[in-house]
Amino acid sequence: MRTPATLRLTLASLRAHRRRFLGTFAAVLLGVAFLTGTLVMGDTLRTSFDAMFTGATRSTDAVVRSATTVTAAGEAQGTRGPVGAALADRLADVPGVAAAAPLIEGAGQLLAADGTPVGGAGPPTLAGNWIEDPALNPYRLAEGRTPQAPGEAVVNRGAAKAAGLGIGDTTVLRTPDPVRVTVVGLATFGGADGMGQVTWTGLTRADAERYLTARPGEATSIAVRAGPGVSQDELVAALAPALPEGVEAITGQRAAEENTEAVSGRFLDLFTTFLLVFSGVAVLVSVFTIHNTFAVLVAQRTRENALLRAVGAARRQVVTGTLAEALAVGLLASAAGLLAGIGVAAGLQALFPAIGFPFPEGDLVVTAGSLALPLGVGLAVCAGSALLPAVRAGRTAPLAALRETDTDGSGTSRARALTGGALLLAAVATVLAGVLGEPSLWLAATGAGLAVAAFVVLGPVAASVAVRALGRPLRGANRGLARRNALRSPGRTAATATALMIGVAVVTLFTVFGASLKATMDRTVDRSFAGDVAIGAPSFGAGGSGLSPRLAPAVAALPEVDTAVGLGRGVAEVDGRGRALTVTDPAALARTLDLGEVRGSLAGLGTDGLAVAADEAAASGLAPGRTAELTFMDGTRQSFTVQAVYDRADLAGDYLVTREAWAPHRTQDADRLVAVAFADGVSVADGKTAVTAVADRYGQPEVQTREEYAEASAGGIDMMLTLVYALLALAVLIALLGIANTLTLAVHERTRELGLLRAVGQTRAQLRAMVRWESVLVAAFGTLGGLTLGAFLGWVLVRSSAGSGDSALAFAVPLVPLATVVLVGLVAGVAAAWRPARRAGRLEILRAIATE
Repeated sequence: MRTPATLRLTLASLRAHRRRFLGTFAAVLLGVAFLTGTLVMGDTLRTSFDAMFTGATRSTDAVVRSATTVTAAGEAQGTRGPVGAALADRLADVPGVAAAAPLIEGAGQLLAADGTPVGGAGPPTLAGNWIEDPALNPYRLAEGRTPQAPGEAVVNRGAAKAAGLGIGDTTVLRTPDPVRVTVVGLATFGGADGMGQVTWTGLTRADAERYLTARPGEATSIAVRAGPGVSQDELVAALAPALPEGVEAITGQRAAEENTEAVSGRFLDLFTTFLLVFSGVAVLVSVFTIHNTFAVLVAQRTRENALLRAVGAARRQVVTGTLAEALAVGLLASAAGLLAGIGVAAGLQALFPAIGFPFPEGDLVVTAGSLALPLGVGLAVCAGSALLPAVRAGRTAPLAALRETDTDGSGTSRARALTGGALLLAAVATVLAGVLGEPSLWLAATGAGLAVAAFVVLGPVAASVAVRALGRPLRGANRGLARRNALRSPGRTAATATALMIGVAVVTLFTVFGASLKATMDRTVDRSFAGDVAIGAPSFGAGGSGLSPRLAPAVAALPEVDTAVGLGRGVAEVDGRGRALTVTDPAALARTLDLGEVRGSLAGLGTDGLAVAADEAAASGLAPGRTAELTFMDGTRQSFTVQAVYDRADLAGDYLVTREAWAPHRTQDADRLVAVAFADGVSVADGKTAVTAVADRYGQPEVQTREEYAEASAGGIDMMLTLVYALLALAVLIALLGIANTLTLAVHERTRELGLLRAVGQTRAQLRAMVRWESVLVAAFGTLGGLTLGAFLGWVLVRSSAGSGDSALAFAVPLVPLATVVLVGLVAGVAAAWRPARRAGRLEILRAIATE
């Protein structure tokens, strides 16, 4: 048989049996659409943000800033010290400079018309001075006028819409001290209403210096505009001799690139990577669905392939024909997926502004790469998934044409059981090596991968046992037949359930990890927070302005309060390593936070004393009496003496310094937490009421009990889980399509058998119930397998994500959410059986019996 004839036969087979490939088509389409939408949206956002920043700063030719940057451990972006605002006047006289203006920028969070804070749960809330030179100002006045008098402000239009504010309205700006401002103008940034969800409030220069800097005369940086015929590089070279020590000049283009990377680059990389991970899960589920479909089809077409071999077809031609079918389906589904993915990106572009995320204006950016990669993935998934079934089809002997078609009964061999058992033992050994002793994320991840492989290999072996156990409570002839049908081909049952198992496992993994994070936060607050109430800034994202440092002393003055201590934040290099500092009153802190055993004294740290957490001290070689050199953002260096080492750093952080020690180096001062302990005999309700009355005068931050504080600290976890569940819904949908497609093929395969059942008295309703129960058994097997695998992977992730002792995460299994997962899996099994059961119930008895 010639190859063109094989291809013609392949096309004829696709036309004749196109309904059998609907599940494969849908699985590839959804996976490719998800991937395409992610890539197109990422390219569009990246291009839009690039254009926005470039347009907003196109006339800024140079930026003068501090050359000192301190980056604390775990932070992506460093913190710079200020420069003198008066330097702008001197730079304006440098030859080649047309204009220079100080840029003052800090944290500033608006309160909406209803008194609630605007933003802060992620993107920063900023405030700064309004620059009068429009060429140097990245913002453009869209409505109203510029701020001229104290208390006047211009707000970016996106923030004003979110806050329900208009021109003439008065509100509060947390800097973090509350400042009454009147909105006199609305501004845009790069033609958009704002930088995504970043909020910005423009003040007069005097107000900005007063509220956003530690000392008058400081600026964040200085924007410089070049004169005619002066390039950016020439301008930087001309500025260099006029700069004091510790100050540098960079080109405007480099500043724009750094700003783009800081605001959008890392966010977009994280965002697209996050979506690509879930695209990968959807594609992986598709692989199992497609492989199972072709495995069933090859088993059903044994006689057909054998006849082809008998009339002269070579093995290669049979293999080619099967792969050609897969590639044809993959090509059509991938093409449809590309169009659907572009539609998804367009829909998100319209949806984002509606949910409060201003999507930058502009057309969708569709690059060749964002189309070629999903198309290649779709074709590779189809061809790769069909490869083993195609090879199996090529091995069909011509004599098989003389036998009845057999279903695939493989999968329970001793070799498979031994291989799966060996993989499982290797997985357990590797995981234990990675989580016992010093945690190793790489070893744990390797063990987790081996565990997934073991579950897949052992699936057919476990299917026989699991289906018997799950089906044992089922009573009645129809349910007994459903159990026997599921047991007829353990390999097929396992392959069908594996796709669902992967989706449920990932859902369970994130559910267990999220519950463990919550349990860890509860444990942290329970053992470390010794106060009665907490006044906290947002813990998720922490893009707000923080708390006023004057709040803690005001609360401490209440007769209901015994101790109120604020915890601020600073950064410095400790012996050359960037570290975060907790700025507080260490002696008072010990009365509201449980620091564990303290070696040394927290009292009297003064301006050159330091307290260090025990784990950090051991890692850095510090101990009471030893000195450490601290380098601050302003470039100054100072030797500090370690006066105390404490055991628990949960809420206190690794380094404690006094406010007096931090004051010479601070910029905009803010607390992240105020811990309050009530006086003896004061109830929590009465004390909270008194503290709330004072807190309302400082921007209305929320006063929380211990339980409320723990819940609020873990609030971002629920948001993360909601997003994860929404993204994983696609993978579960693909798995259910796989179950429905397999059942549909099984109904076709058992047409004659079903006709005989109808002939001996089975009703249509009973036949449909039999198909539904078979689907439920397969879904239950996949759901419980995924639950087991996901819980194990969650335990591995928890144990390998942190150190031992107090720093280890607390492992928790949330029973109610996991029970909901099981229930949803069973309901999904019923839903997946709707179409196959309906088709089975509509079979005509005589025609079904006559089917070969």
